Amino acid sequence: MTNREFFLRRWEAEFPTFVRVFKALPQYKLDYRPHPRSRSAAELVWLLAYEEQTGSELVDTGKIDWKETSPSHSLDQMIVTYEKAHADLGKRLRELDDTNWEGKKGKFIVNGNVVMEEVLGDFFWGVFFDAIHHRGQLSTYIRPMGGKVPSIYGPSADDPGA
Repeated sequence: MTNREFFLRRWEAEFPTFVRVFKALPQYKLDYRPHPRSRSAAELVWLLAYEEQTGSELVDTGKIDWKETSPSHSLDQMIVTYEKAHADLGKRLRELDDTNWEGKKGKFIVNGNVVMEEVLGDFFWGVFFDAIHHRGQLSTYIRPMGGKVPSIYGPSADDPGA
């Protein structure tokens, strides 16, 4: 199994957990943030959807021109956006060959400045770990928001898992 194939396997395995965490958020409290410097729950969901969208941009153009926006959709719409972006990116990643995965460089651009340049495989692993980090952050919001924390890597106090 190649590194790209392993990435795809792990990335697809984590997808349902992302959606479970999103769906566990109480829709009426998406402005919740544990600290003024923290992102709100809605901002975190939107960030995760945007990361999936920019992955397609990276495959198509070799760069991400980061222009994060504020969430302006309902939770249900953000979940649909995330699911669609994930499916679109998955198609591109399955079509990407291992030579480009291991050798083609991608750029991460913020405000016109290249802040990171890595081969695509390393780039995608880094973004994947960042997404898992933000999912964990988001999961800590659920109970203080009045929701029930879903099973992530095993049972939670609210969900015995399946």
